Amino acid sequence: MTSYAPQASSRPQSAFRHNIKFTYEDYLLFPEDGKRHELINGDYFMSPAPTTKHQRISSVLHRIMSGFIHERKLGHLFAAPTDVVLSDLSIVQPDMLFISTARASIITDKNIQGAPDLVIEILSETSRKTDEITKRKLYEMYGVCEYWIVDPELTTVKVYRTTEKGYVRAGEFEGEANDTLNTPLLTGLSISLSELFD
Repeated sequence: MTSYAPQASSRPQSAFRHNIKFTYEDYLLFPEDGKRHELINGDYFMSPAPTTKHQRISSVLHRIMSGFIHERKLGHLFAAPTDVVLSDLSIVQPDMLFISTARASIITDKNIQGAPDLVIEILSETSRKTDEITKRKLYEMYGVCEYWIVDPELTTVKVYRTTEKGYVRAGEFEGEANDTLNTPLLTGLSISLSELFD
């Protein structure tokens, strides 16, 4: 994922003396070009279209989770691209997100207005640092209850859960060890990591 760096010719020289921040109004003008455009604390990030490995993992997660959630009427599952508006300066498109029935009021026709209960990001070569550090801090700050970081290369899933002191790492699950992924947000859900990374 790449932070936006405008060319000098695109802006008056005096603008570089200030800390320019992008807003939701600016975000709406970004092109629909198959790439992921996001704002984090007013800084612009772009990542290319995902790889086939990324999309296969996303498809497996969606297939397992959507059926479970739908049958039990637990809430709503969304996959990218879905805009999550955390603030006027922070608009992201998580790979996957879950919103419980009790919090369905944050779902609008255009986007999600507020923090989802669960956010899942699938790492890529260009997004690793952003997903591991920048987005983890962002989701923690805005009250995302649980954050999964799926690593296709290491075949692991890191799980962060919120506490009174902020995020704690609840576990790091491994595909090679045939670990099973679950969450108190979706009691009874069980995801085999060997199936996820197969």
